[in-house]
Amino acid sequence: MSGTDRSVTPILGGPAVVLVAPQLGENIGFAARAMVNCGLTDLRLVRPRDGWPSPQAEAAAAGALDVLAPVRVHETTGEAVADLSRVYATTARRRDLDQVVVTPGQAAAEMRALGADGGDAGVLFGAERSGLHNDDMALADAAITVPLNPAFSSLNLGQAVLVVAYEWFRSGDDTPARTRTDTGEPQAPKEAVLRLMHHLEQALDRATFFKVPANRPAMVRALRVWLTRSAPTEQEARTLHGVVTALSGHRLDGERRGQRRLPQGGDSD
Repeated sequence: MSGTDRSVTPILGGPAVVLVAPQLGENIGFAARAMVNCGLTDLRLVRPRDGWPSPQAEAAAAGALDVLAPVRVHETTGEAVADLSRVYATTARRRDLDQVVVTPGQAAAEMRALGADGGDAGVLFGAERSGLHNDDMALADAAITVPLNPAFSSLNLGQAVLVVAYEWFRSGDDTPARTRTDTGEPQAPKEAVLRLMHHLEQALDRATFFKVPANRPAMVRALRVWLTRSAPTEQEARTLHGVVTALSGHRLDGERRGQRRLPQGGDSD
């Protein structure tokens, strides 16, 4: 899904993402892309198997590495998180550790609150094959587990970063849950909508749509509510006028042709 707009000022910052012993450069690139999608720019690597920098990561990141702050590479997880005041560790399985476990959404809310107080947070992600070791988990203040199908809850590295990063982004986002695409076309004035209603009702009367006269008022009200709720633009109102006209004319033409084909009285020769 394409959505890159370089004319818009990017959202930057957020908690650090620490990839511990990542194996494939491509997965580092996918993780970087997920980070930039959600406004995170601090990527740290601990012992990347294939070294750094990585042409494979560059290709998979689709330009995201150009937006990130310079990627920091560390030899140990402790070094990577030394400057952070709170650390979360992602895991998909139970551990033999007495540790608080939170959802990505809860972790995002806590990291937002911490950032507002001037603290820095980070999230640990383990290697693709084995995840984080318990020694890495022990460095975390809390564990993050994504609520998923309990029989199949494993995520690849890029997916895991995206889920956590997205919850972080959502925690500070005020996008309305429902909106309407703005085409720039002005909404039709009430007079135009009323004309359309009248036109539609006349056409329905001619077509004997209202079979039961007593039901006509309620049906007309329902149609008017629908047209009002749809808030048509001026162009949409004109188009609907044309639709009603075309359908009305088609019906009348068909009736005339039918009358010519089947004259009243007597059989055809």
